[in-house]
Amino acid sequence: MGTGVASMPDPISEADGREMLSASLAGTGRAPTTLGRSPDTLLAMCGRIALYTPPARLARFFSATLSASMDPEPAPSWNVGPTRDVLGVIDAAAAYHAPDTAAGRVIDQFRWGLIPSWAKDAAGASRLINARAETVGQRSSFRAAFEQRRLLVVADGFYEWRKGAAKGRPPYYFHRADGRPLAFAGLWEVWRDPRRPEDSPWLRTCTIITTRGGPDMAGIHDRMPVVLEPDVWDVWLDPDDHDLAALSGLLAPTVPGTLAHHRVDTRVGNVRNDDPGLIAPVAAQPTLAGLGDDAPVVDR
Repeated sequence: MGTGVASMPDPISEADGREMLSASLAGTGRAPTTLGRSPDTLLAMCGRIALYTPPARLARFFSATLSASMDPEPAPSWNVGPTRDVLGVIDAAAAYHAPDTAAGRVIDQFRWGLIPSWAKDAAGASRLINARAETVGQRSSFRAAFEQRRLLVVADGFYEWRKGAAKGRPPYYFHRADGRPLAFAGLWEVWRDPRRPEDSPWLRTCTIITTRGGPDMAGIHDRMPVVLEPDVWDVWLDPDDHDLAALSGLLAPTVPGTLAHHRVDTRVGNVRNDDPGLIAPVAAQPTLAGLGDDAPVVDR
């Protein structure tokens, strides 16, 4: 069961959030990671995120504890792709490895790309990085998790490629306008390869729920990840809450002005590139005629 009372995340102020974003843009954070690369997979909606805030600080922000099983100091990444590990906030009582633990929130590591518990292998994980809000309660891959295994997928920002561009698909970096971490609505599962011994470790996997694009995505994409605000975190995380209609009602676009975005370098399209420069704004280059998709774009 959830904590019952929604607690506002005060440890990271708006000023702190902006400072952390600025520090990352300036490259003053920890050295970029070079480990755990995943293949350069298809660029689905919300198929690439940045996660560079230290877990200890995220724990304070989400009023959570860090799982004993996770690395407390994972390398930061500005280019996390599908099948890589991400951080998720879950209700402590819902954790399969600690069902009797006291109420509260726990941050743990999950592999991005959901593997349903009934899956025979992990081959489809890279295709289940997103779940559509409109059908999440009906699809067999997500239905059970939607009913009782919901989480907040943590990110500092995410990338989206401009849809419908006549010349290429320029990438944009989206982040909260107040600089604070993002809390995506997500689902999680545990899975163990049925072909391996029964004492093989379980694999925790997750997916991010997407919905129709709101005003913050105007001109870039017609879909967006669901961003949940602190006042609904406990409701979303509560494994005993089975009011699926009410839960579905939370899966809406952000209030206008929640997100800010800017154009970034196309290097982000390759997950082998991973450094703070990926989230730095770049000026669009005008074409010879001064028109077209390479012309300067006014971000909304």
